[in-house]
Amino acid sequence: MLVTRSAAERSHTREILARVEAAGVTDVTFLRSDRISGLGRSDERAAYARAKATLAVVVSPPSARKLEPIAPSADWRLDLARGCPAHCQYCYLAGSLGGPPITRVYADLDDILAGMDAYVGQGTVTSADAARAGEGTTFEASCYTDPLGIEPMTGSLAAAIAYVGTHSFAGPVQLRATTKFGAVDALLDLPHNGRTRIRASVNADAVAGRFEGGTDPMPVRLAGLGALARSGYPVGLTIAPIMPVDGWVEQYSALLDAAAAALPTNADLTVECITHRFTPGSKEVLESWYPRTKLEMDPDRRSRKYGKFGAVKYVYPAAEMRELRTWFENALTERLPTARSLYWT
Repeated sequence: MLVTRSAAERSHTREILARVEAAGVTDVTFLRSDRISGLGRSDERAAYARAKATLAVVVSPPSARKLEPIAPSADWRLDLARGCPAHCQYCYLAGSLGGPPITRVYADLDDILAGMDAYVGQGTVTSADAARAGEGTTFEASCYTDPLGIEPMTGSLAAAIAYVGTHSFAGPVQLRATTKFGAVDALLDLPHNGRTRIRASVNADAVAGRFEGGTDPMPVRLAGLGALARSGYPVGLTIAPIMPVDGWVEQYSALLDAAAAALPTNADLTVECITHRFTPGSKEVLESWYPRTKLEMDPDRRSRKYGKFGAVKYVYPAAEMRELRTWFENALTERLPTARSLYWT
């Protein structure tokens, strides 16, 4: 674990250090500056492994405190950290985070949370959508990290949940987080007041078992989600990334049946469906991190999709996308009839 000079002065850092000490971690280095260096290796795989095993406590850059829209998930992206310790071979962060994949936890958590007030009542995803207006102004805390995956060391997610649950905002607000982990006991008794929706990132066994290294098994994730729902949290399923693997109908049917069995019938439940996609940049990075991956990333088998700034993204062809979407819409209606589908992408 690394602690930068500026981060060492923050109260949240002291809380992180107490957690780290309680966990028996002794490899803590206090840096003389705010620059993180020395993790590079001539062997790219060794550099990746070292970075993935490194947690750095830093002060967030100004760009992280100027919130950005994050459609279609939420009005605003609220970063508590940047980076993730898991080893998902399709990782979407590979194309968007430069440098070694260190997990950087933000020590200036109080400032980040205090900045939410300026954005309440604004946004274009839930604030401006009649179908989702009941969610209030939404803040997504898991764009660049899995906050529950690092929670035992940071306590940042619990602090954010308690803050959002008790702070007097100018209008309705919802904090959002998605996770591939299930250790939720520390969150169950927080004063969340229904203002935080936690979603489990779930997938077919053939996808999760092969491509989601370092994460909790699907039954553990669903059990954690069920416990949160029984503690009054709004919850959700983020089915991602959907892949038409062999036997996908049977495998996703089993997944939805397992979710229905794990959740109470009165759960406030949403579903988000995200199909697999990649960019030329993420493909290059992922294949350097996981040179033996069996993940399908063949541009010739995909359709090109262009972003608003001309960026290329490879998605499934239209006919395959229609087949997937039609099946999921019908299956969700049948197996999780009270769930509210937010979007398909």
